[in-house]
Amino acid sequence: MDENLLSGLAKLKILVIGDLMIDHYMWGKFERISPEAPVPIVDITKEDVTLGGAGNVLKNLKSFGIKIDVVSVIGDDYCADELCTLLENAQIDLKGIYREANRITSKKTRVLASNHQMIRIDNESKISIDQQSETSIINYVKANITDYNVILISDYLKGNLTDNVLENVITCARNNNVIVIVDPKGSNYAKYAGANIVKPNKKEASIATGISIHDTDSLNRAANALKKQIKADTIVITLSEDGMAICNDHFEIIPTKASEVFDVTGAGDTVLASIGICIASGMSIKDACIFANHAAAIVVSKIGSAVTTVDEVLQHIKNN
Repeated sequence: MDENLLSGLAKLKILVIGDLMIDHYMWGKFERISPEAPVPIVDITKEDVTLGGAGNVLKNLKSFGIKIDVVSVIGDDYCADELCTLLENAQIDLKGIYREANRITSKKTRVLASNHQMIRIDNESKISIDQQSETSIINYVKANITDYNVILISDYLKGNLTDNVLENVITCARNNNVIVIVDPKGSNYAKYAGANIVKPNKKEASIATGISIHDTDSLNRAANALKKQIKADTIVITLSEDGMAICNDHFEIIPTKASEVFDVTGAGDTVLASIGICIASGMSIKDACIFANHAAAIVVSKIGSAVTTVDEVLQHIKNN
């Protein structure tokens, strides 16, 4: 890996398109069971709100020291105000944020006690954005495409990334030689057709292809099936504790670098951001995945949707 390529990150710019949400953490102590029902009583001692979903990709990119913009449609509710404040506090421009009436801005509340997640409560919209919102996203990308080295698409199936949006964004990027990297969701991968790199996890790849992934052969078949279906240059399948598989003109597995796992929340976002900065810097997909593997190893050893830095990752690479 040529570490010098990462020295120019401040000169690069990445656009993130996807489903923004708020991650709300409630930390407390669990010492007794409720007399009202057989459920734990958690005495809350601390609360925290942070950017989640595609917002966690933004946090990772910020931590890596790269310029970013975001395009997303949110609701026109109090959670949208809260989310915009979080973006502004992170010094992220709101020019690509569009509000849609009668839409619920996604907020996920997690209750944790003794570093264990007890429950998660979701309040959100999952319906597709309306035609006006689609047009806003598409027009933004067409007007600003030449500003970016890479586009990262973060799909959480909350309605931002419709077939129409994806087709127009990917086509526009291809026509302008801008690399598109997708973190997909669901079973309909045809909508990502033409993307350069698509990064599902093992479960997602299995669902999308109908291939039960249980060994190297089935993993290889699933990866190649996805590559053929999407017409992508590269498929990267994350394998949790088993690392990552790369499928382009050859198939290769990169072993994991995690030594201790406390919380996998947001690990996929870290991988997406890591691959994004490496590809934007001119690294090979293999070196990008090696870097991302180490970055993921760091964040899963922390509690919550954690981030890391380039220096921390490079040190982790040297130590392992």
